[in-house]
Amino acid sequence: MTPFEARFADTVSRLALAPGVGLVAVSGGPDSLALLHLLVRCRERHALRLVVAHVDHGIHPDSAEVAQAVARTAAKVGLDLVSGELGLGPGTTEGAAREARYAWLFDALDRLGPGVLLTAHHRDDQVETVLMRVLAGSGPAGLAGMAVRGPRLVRPLLGFSRDELRAYLAGLGATAWEDPANRSPVHVRSWLRLEVVPMLKHRIPDLDARVVALARQAGLDRRAWDALLDVLPLECQHEAGGISVASGSLRSYDSALAQGLIAAAGRRAGLSMGDRRCERVLRLVRSGRSGARLDLGGPWVAELDFGRLGIRRRRTSGAWQVVLSPARGDL
Repeated sequence: MTPFEARFADTVSRLALAPGVGLVAVSGGPDSLALLHLLVRCRERHALRLVVAHVDHGIHPDSAEVAQAVARTAAKVGLDLVSGELGLGPGTTEGAAREARYAWLFDALDRLGPGVLLTAHHRDDQVETVLMRVLAGSGPAGLAGMAVRGPRLVRPLLGFSRDELRAYLAGLGATAWEDPANRSPVHVRSWLRLEVVPMLKHRIPDLDARVVALARQAGLDRRAWDALLDVLPLECQHEAGGISVASGSLRSYDSALAQGLIAAAGRRAGLSMGDRRCERVLRLVRSGRSGARLDLGGPWVAELDFGRLGIRRRRTSGAWQVVLSPARGDL
């Protein structure tokens, strides 16, 4: 095991992941391939049954070739593969593609059994995410950026940089697909990555450390709100695709507290909601109309039923394929 792999193994050990499925989201790009190789090489430090997941959005003309490359990699490392075709088309926005992808991945996790989804978000992604949320006028919870671990989503690479991961992958001699969108500043994230962040780092060399420190402090505030879900009499219940809480308790709280709890419930289900969506959900709760439903965008809905507020994903459509590995091997 190399020093870099040992560092990753220590990170995974600290996460203390429960035995179950470890669904590894692999786009075919360098970051997700590095994550896959690291998880395979550090198997003795976790109890996950690793399964590779690949989503073909139907956006890029070479997506079929990328899917085949991911399938070959999964077979090489001896892991089963689940793949999906969403058929979104080239005009799909970045946000819509992300919503559809996560809906499919969590649906896949529901089908496979108890476990977690593992994604390859790293420190540079975290910096970009926090800056994007600053520009969007996000509240304190949004400035926390991405959490290393949620109930069903784990990001074990947040402490690692993009350059480190690419150097590791190059050392393995592995080749990866480069999304052409990453080289164009047409989207806000790629604009930040290509133009804004380099300019800021020219004046503020420790930009990454400062933004990560901001995210850490905001994360402490977010954890306090999340803890209230279990402290207050909300009768939180986790269910496939979402969460539900006692709506009567929410109705009795003042608006600021109720909206903060609604946002925390959404986060626990896997949905980040801003003030406007939280206000709409609170109006639904205060209406008291059992059976009422509110569309929250993408696959998400809020439902009021028998004194409970549910925030959950609809089941998604899309081709589903499972490829069993012909052999269990190592890299």
